[in-house]
Amino acid sequence: MTTAYPPVDGRTARATRTRSAVAAALLGLLEEGRLRPTAAEIADHAGVSLRSVFQHFEDMESLYAAVAEAQMERLSRLISQKIGVGPLVDRTRSFVGRRADLLETITPVRRAALLQEPFSEELARRLRRAHDMAREEIERTFAPELASVFTGDERDIVFALDVATNWSAWDTSRRLNGLSVDRSKRVMEITITGLLNEVDSSEGRTSKEPVAVRDDAGAA
Repeated sequence: MTTAYPPVDGRTARATRTRSAVAAALLGLLEEGRLRPTAAEIADHAGVSLRSVFQHFEDMESLYAAVAEAQMERLSRLISQKIGVGPLVDRTRSFVGRRADLLETITPVRRAALLQEPFSEELARRLRRAHDMAREEIERTFAPELASVFTGDERDIVFALDVATNWSAWDTSRRLNGLSVDRSKRVMEITITGLLNEVDSSEGRTSKEPVAVRDDAGAA
């Protein structure tokens, strides 16, 4: 028996394709390093008219918000939902690998977002949500270690790990310090290791599972 599906309205399909093409064009320009492309440049890149851009997006803010939303969906695959699974050394290594992939991927869009964020409440809201998602992964990944900290103090450890593993820290390693991806990952591992060893030290106990950092990173 053949299932009958309602026909897709041609205009709706075209509108969806155009909207996707415009958003993809902006993302492509940002990834090429064009931090503030004009609507005309976006239209040209998408192969549509300038009028079409504003038929599908009320203004540039709504377009940037759509791109930010698409970016969040795209990058959600790089955020683990596992809660403290496996030895700490393996968890740290896997976390750093995922976080490095995420930060490298978002860098072009993040730089453009820094320019737009002060003028866009919607974009700022989405960026805060992305930041919260990244911090929540820290809480899940290192849940066993955080559970051993005195009530209240674990938030300071989470905030410290957040500062050490967010985009600003990554940008400092990659752009300002000129480090390679591998060396930047090693710096992140060293920082996480130091913070978690500090937890052990502050509790006055020796960790049952010493935290180790690889020594196989490449040079910048």
